[in-house]
Amino acid sequence: MDCKVRKGTIHYEVIGEGFPLLVLHAMGTDHRSMKAWLEPVFNKVEGFQRVYIDVPAHGRSAIDDHVKSTDDMLENLLDFIDDTFGEREFSLVGVSFGGYLAQGIFHDRRSQVKGICLLAPALHLKKRDVPERVILERDEDLLSSLEPDIRAAFETLFIYQNEAALTAFMKEIQPGRLLANREFLASDWKAKRYYLDEEPFHNVQTLPNSALFILGKQDYICGYKDHLFLLEKFPNSTLAVLDRAGHMLQIEKREVVQNLMADWLSGSH
Repeated sequence: MDCKVRKGTIHYEVIGEGFPLLVLHAMGTDHRSMKAWLEPVFNKVEGFQRVYIDVPAHGRSAIDDHVKSTDDMLENLLDFIDDTFGEREFSLVGVSFGGYLAQGIFHDRRSQVKGICLLAPALHLKKRDVPERVILERDEDLLSSLEPDIRAAFETLFIYQNEAALTAFMKEIQPGRLLANREFLASDWKAKRYYLDEEPFHNVQTLPNSALFILGKQDYICGYKDHLFLLEKFPNSTLAVLDRAGHMLQIEKREVVQNLMADWLSGSH
């Protein structure tokens, strides 16, 4: 389905019935990357309606020429929320850049957001404290067989560069990469207008919302040390730092991530 918003359209897919979960994927892919690992959780947990969206400039969500910044993308998302949920409560699930957008949504629609789950999220920080890059498994023959574009993305994202990880990448991440608005993503937006005008949560000491934060100890893209303040900001939260997990922890540590999600969801009805 498509929803007309201020500066384009938001493409989305709704699965199930119950309390709404708005699900935001990472940069450079689309909503299918989230469905792949999240849907199996609902074999165990009932009562949630999943609203999977293609974030602006990704998948089948179109942007017009007025979209120049993350704030513009956020405006489109807020229009979608107003149109889809009205004044109803919902919870947020966001990965990486989708996690940063989720923080922006939370900041602007705090009265409606019941809970928030962030996986390896980007934060409102100009400088990140990230660990040294490590690769825990590397199949040279496999890597040498890949097209340059796929190989570059795969090597950047994964600390396990093996056949199982590649299979997941090709099934879950790559299809969305083919649809991403590369012209916009390659523009100067990231260098100049990536950070939201307003820092999320800056104007409140603590937040009572149910929260789950899942981080990779070997995530050299977004790190984990910068996120520890979230434990104090959200007293009703779980924060898990997974060893032997990089930025793609929902693939590299899928079962652990799914169990943490199921636990959070079962307590946040």
